[in-house]
Amino acid sequence: MKKKKIINDPVYGFISLPSGLIYELIEHPYFQRLRNIKQVSLTHMVYPGALHTRFQHALGAVHLMGLAIETLRGKNVEISGEEEEAVTAAILLHDIGHGPFSHSLEHSIVEGVSHEYISGRIMDDLNKSFNGRLDLAIAIFRNAYSKTFLHQLVSSQLDTDRMDYLIRDSFYTGVTEGVISFNRIIKMLTVANNELVVEEKGIYSIEKFLIARRLMYWQVYLHKTVVSAEHMLIKILHRAKQLGLAGETLFATPPLQHFLNTRVTKESFEVDPLHLETFLKLDDVDILASMKVWSSHQDKTLSLLCRQLLSRRLNRVEIMNNRPDKDYLMRIKDAAMSYYSLSDDEVDYFVYYNIISNSAYDIGNESIKILMKDGALKDITEASDLSNLEVLSQKVEKYIVSFPKELHSKALI
Repeated sequence: MKKKKIINDPVYGFISLPSGLIYELIEHPYFQRLRNIKQVSLTHMVYPGALHTRFQHALGAVHLMGLAIETLRGKNVEISGEEEEAVTAAILLHDIGHGPFSHSLEHSIVEGVSHEYISGRIMDDLNKSFNGRLDLAIAIFRNAYSKTFLHQLVSSQLDTDRMDYLIRDSFYTGVTEGVISFNRIIKMLTVANNELVVEEKGIYSIEKFLIARRLMYWQVYLHKTVVSAEHMLIKILHRAKQLGLAGETLFATPPLQHFLNTRVTKESFEVDPLHLETFLKLDDVDILASMKVWSSHQDKTLSLLCRQLLSRRLNRVEIMNNRPDKDYLMRIKDAAMSYYSLSDDEVDYFVYYNIISNSAYDIGNESIKILMKDGALKDITEASDLSNLEVLSQKVEKYIVSFPKELHSKALI
């Protein structure tokens, strides 16, 4: 590539692509697929503007990576041109393994196959077609390269991935609590003992970052209506998979048909290349098109769930601090079975409970280190004078009970 390509991003303005390899990766069909995968799944059912994609997010993370590298080089951290290209490729491809509606597929029609695992497999596959030019990027992605701080820029509790999705998701949802001082945070980054750390002057920006992350989870990612929609989609895919494995004829695009009719586990993913090849043809369009047809399918459970989700007749969600009472759940299930004429097996698709959790910061997992003026390294919770940061590090778990609104509105429970 003779000159840099420039992209107009609504969040950052004009951003440039740093090398020919990065542009080639963006143009590859595997990466272009991300244009049709929403960044925050069904969040647009609550925040109508949240229609941005994994494609946009990956480009945004590339931009922040460029700013971070520029900052570190300005502080005499040695990063070669080859390392810059590799770490940029790693952040570009970090989400390439996401399936339709982001995490929904992981919890439904494939078993124990995470998007991180699939991202690694896709990067290996791409590396073959790029004649080994991604060797270093893959090593950085898997934390197998000597400069640990490069991996931390891609995947840690203060990586360019998290920074971009907080900024971007806040922008598109309009939830201002997620706004962070990303420029300030990046300017405060440095390296000590081969680790990515933050200068003491940046403590307050990191505090705001962690608080924003916590608020975004409760207000956006774990908003009860968003949770309701995403769980309904998972139940739809579960039911379709159950029918497909039982030999039922279901409309589906060929890639989706493959996963509905085949039991796919992590082990089978490793040995059968057809699974990965087919997965790379899936995006949100496959699911939406199929749901439209399924809404008139003869299976009452599948068709009703699809009609409800497509028309935004979402389940009511009750959030509780303690595990829901069994008698309470049985009353709701009995009401649902009577109202919809459901069997014991079918009712679990309409009435269920789950656990949601929120942990803004994990002290034991590549914690955020602050470089004090005397040269000492301290965990952010130790360096900060905000007493509630330790509280933010504690995982909060809540229980949700989900059931059709009609049961409550008609006083059936």
